[in-house]
Amino acid sequence: MSEAACPICKGSGYVHPRLPDGKTDFSRVVVCRCTKIDVEKERYERLQKFSNIGSMTHFTFESLIPEGRSGDPENQRKFQTAFQCARTYADNPSGWLVLIGPAGSGKTHLSAAIVNERLRNGYPAFFITTPDLLDHLRSAFNPNSEMSYDDLFEQVRNSPLLVMDDFGTQQGTAWAKEKLDQLLNHRFNSELPTVITTATPLAELDESIRVRFNDSHLCRVCIIEEKSVISSEYEWPPEFELQKSMTFANFKQERHNLTPEQSDNLKLAFSIAFDFAKSPEGWIVFMGTTGCGKTHLASAIVNYRYQAKQPALFVVVPEFLDYLRSTFNPDSKVSYDQVFDRVKKAALLILDDFGEQSTTAWAREKLYQVISFRYNARLPTVFTTRYSLDEIMEQIESSISSRLTDRNISNAFNIIAPDYRTDATSNQKKQPRRTTTRRWS
Repeated sequence: MSEAACPICKGSGYVHPRLPDGKTDFSRVVVCRCTKIDVEKERYERLQKFSNIGSMTHFTFESLIPEGRSGDPENQRKFQTAFQCARTYADNPSGWLVLIGPAGSGKTHLSAAIVNERLRNGYPAFFITTPDLLDHLRSAFNPNSEMSYDDLFEQVRNSPLLVMDDFGTQQGTAWAKEKLDQLLNHRFNSELPTVITTATPLAELDESIRVRFNDSHLCRVCIIEEKSVISSEYEWPPEFELQKSMTFANFKQERHNLTPEQSDNLKLAFSIAFDFAKSPEGWIVFMGTTGCGKTHLASAIVNYRYQAKQPALFVVVPEFLDYLRSTFNPDSKVSYDQVFDRVKKAALLILDDFGEQSTTAWAREKLYQVISFRYNARLPTVFTTRYSLDEIMEQIESSISSRLTDRNISNAFNIIAPDYRTDATSNQKKQPRRTTTRRWS
């Protein structure tokens, strides 16, 4: 007998049921529970293959942040509403659900979570991006296509639940418009459950589409996120255009070049940064090789605070010290005290590229003054460095490094992910620091 055989049915797949008095009824046979498990597994695999969900099986409601990744309270409220709508829809798909929001707002995750929830409960659903759908329809005209155009179009048109992602990004050819109109007209008139995600604002959509979306009888429209109006007080200077684009929404936690350990480590780093952004308290020291994501996470914290209309200051340490020196020039438009106090007393300070500065006595003194003040005042601070704490201790006096390692205030976290531009197995050598010219006026 095979070692893998079920201990109940001995591998036969059937058992004799028990009578109400507990005795075995040898006159009947029923399917063993091991067979039921196998049948359910095969059914799920068939449903998953039909769903076209591919690598997005981990896009679930459980893996979503219920309030989204924006720091703007209004956008958080909008996302929570969309989250609840999607959960309710997944339990009982009825009518159309339209999710509108910019790239990275979470609409694809929400729509994929609906599909995965339906699959988990044993119901079919079909997920496809709109450009891919049109590409597949075009390729179906090829005589060598595995599925004919009619079969493919019929499968999509009458799917029990259809999720069309990235609507509005397709090429606006007459043929594409005709096919989408045919598809949407059929599903609209038949009131078939449909989820549509788009980054195009409602007012900018084609009128025929907008009319359908505005039908309150069939459609529920959720605007996930709208661009916040940010005052100049909470904006990046123009020289930080790259950092301005680094948000929690576009931080890549899933990368093809990561080992499972590195992937878990990067997810934990994200969680630490995101929790800190929501309520800055204490210090974070992000360590890791160039390109591992530490500056992205630090910048995302600033962007989150700006969205919440809260102050934050991002400083590239070597550039800050250079600028501080320049204030001694008689022609400087700002005083030394203005620049130094602004950094020292910032409500939230990011010190990027810490450890890359020159190790002169003057530089050590200035950094000590900043760090000591913020340590004593318990002001929230984030450090990024490509050096280990031991290496920092070798270069900078212990009075600074001891504060970075004080567990009462500081969380030192080593990001072990490699440079996102290289393979995990590549040689992770230290690279020259970035250079940025910062205006402190």
